[in-house]
Amino acid sequence: RKQFKKAKLNWRTNNPKAKRRSLGWIPFKKTAIKHLVTRQSGKKSLKSTIQLSLAKGKKLIIDVWDSYNLALYGINTCELVQDNRGHWYACITAKEFPKTVCGTGQVGIDLGCKDAAVSSEGDQLQIKVTHQYAEKLAIAQRAKNKKRVRAIHAKIKNTRQDLIHKFTSKLVKANSLIVVGKIKSNSFTSSKLA
Repeated sequence: RKQFKKAKLNWRTNNPKAKRRSLGWIPFKKTAIKHLVTRQSGKKSLKSTIQLSLAKGKKLIIDVWDSYNLALYGINTCELVQDNRGHWYACITAKEFPKTVCGTGQVGIDLGCKDAAVSSEGDQLQIKVTHQYAEKLAIAQRAKNKKRVRAIHAKIKNTRQDLIHKFTSKLVKANSLIVVGKIKSNSFTSSKLA
């Protein structure tokens, strides 16, 4: 409030009766966040409990799926963010992230048309596996089932991001030097490569 010189800040709301509907977004400062506990909820998954201070001394306690083990880090800020499917996520920025030692290898990456990327070691990034959802997506679109279409698009996006993240993190952990081949679109269109 001091920063924007306002008595009240209007955060985005997902009220369906509002004239201009927007996705929900609620930011919290470091002073309003307290990490309570991290516990094991499965063989590999963790669950963390976070306490957020609200106005007039009220507290909000939420459980979040914890893939990083928040007990190892100091929480800096937290935002509760809503996506277009109505799901809420806790976006947490951490400080004092533990440093990991990279490998000593060297690798080159070739960006291509058939495969998204191929490393000099033979690893391939194939994001075309998301084509398996094409038939289900077509059925949902013909049926005009907007909720299902949105869910399939989210599944495709998450699958693609997961494949890219696994490929790149594997390269970064194993190599100290990564060289990416330069690619120009006009070299493809004005040559036999087209």
